[in-house]
Amino acid sequence: MQVFGSWKHLGKARPAVIASAMVLSASAATTGQAIAEPTAGIHYVALGDSFAAGAGVFPQAELTTCSRSAVNYPALVAKQLGVETFKDVTCGGATLDDLTSSQRGVVSGTAAPQFDALTPDTTLVTMTMGGNDIGLAKQALRCGNPLPEPNGTSCADAFTAGGVDIFAERTAALAPVYGTAIDEIHSHAPKATIVIVGYPTASRAGACPEQQPAWPRDADYLQGVLVNLNALLRDVSAAHGAIFVDTATSSIGHDMCAAPDQQWINGLIPSLSTPSFVPLHPNTLGEQNIAREVIAALR
Repeated sequence: MQVFGSWKHLGKARPAVIASAMVLSASAATTGQAIAEPTAGIHYVALGDSFAAGAGVFPQAELTTCSRSAVNYPALVAKQLGVETFKDVTCGGATLDDLTSSQRGVVSGTAAPQFDALTPDTTLVTMTMGGNDIGLAKQALRCGNPLPEPNGTSCADAFTAGGVDIFAERTAALAPVYGTAIDEIHSHAPKATIVIVGYPTASRAGACPEQQPAWPRDADYLQGVLVNLNALLRDVSAAHGAIFVDTATSSIGHDMCAAPDQQWINGLIPSLSTPSFVPLHPNTLGEQNIAREVIAALR
């Protein structure tokens, strides 16, 4: 796979402002529902990993290769904005390498490099990426402990053994690579507004061991990794001419410990209240909230 760090650095292009292209009807202002009139000129490409693809959120538009939902946040944003064209190339398991290299499918098949969807006419790009680059998605399931301490192994202890926090190191190392990725989006789509979408809150302080099989200190550690990753995405976005969308704040109280009808992210044991099944990933309500935050940022 091609590594971003090996690319020649390109000058940063400033994103075009598309907020003025979104026209809301007068009735929307009175009803509180933002319904966009079809608007010429918005050519939208969605890049990203399983959080953007809506992995396991039904109905699925494409299941075996990328586990891409028909109601993921990019699809909801495209509908809300009334875009002229929409290309959703988000894919479960994607890393920054998959922006430029073909990706093996979740179950079968191969996904083309996500950058193939970008053109000089693209005017809006959203991207949620980074969790897989630091290995969080694969490692988080190690934090499941159905029995109380000391009957098991702490993932927080394992990830910080010898005084070295592996996720802190991986997150710090991601910064220059992520910045180059944003620069390359500018290069492929110089007219585009680039929106980097952060990760939602997964767990509250102390978690809920009576509801989800995770020790409080392990759940707190994982949430801390997400906080640090979001901080990196915010800072890199600001430094490279992209908009950062915070989804963590609005999802507080809607984490894996929330009541089933208030839960926006699945726990280690997914809730059956919404049609989704991937642990520690947004459910239907979570994808809807992310879409609201993106629309608010563009507005």
